[in-house]
Amino acid sequence: MLHLEISYSGTDRSDALDAHVRTQVERDCKHFLDRLTRIEAHVGDGNGGKHGRADKRCVLEARPRGMDPIAVTEDGDDLYQVVTDASRKLARAVGKRFEKADAAA
Repeated sequence: MLHLEISYSGTDRSDALDAHVRTQVERDCKHFLDRLTRIEAHVGDGNGGKHGRADKRCVLEARPRGMDPIAVTEDGDDLYQVVTDASRKLARAVGKRFEKADAAA
């Protein structure tokens, strides 16, 4: 089971968004979950209740066992979309890190 911590800034916590973060991260990083100790998700809205372009942000930080953390950031107009895009970006970054580590071993 993935240890996932989700924090919010400038927006209210939502069960639906929590579920989206968990589902997206578990799906995109499923091949690496046994090699990660945890993933932290920081979801925020830079303008709070106001609307603005690219004011939503998702920062995902993966903690691989025995390695330095890997962090990615995605900005956009929709919280759900920035979570999806950040999750895919994290999966690519983690995959590259493990490929390099495995090749060096």
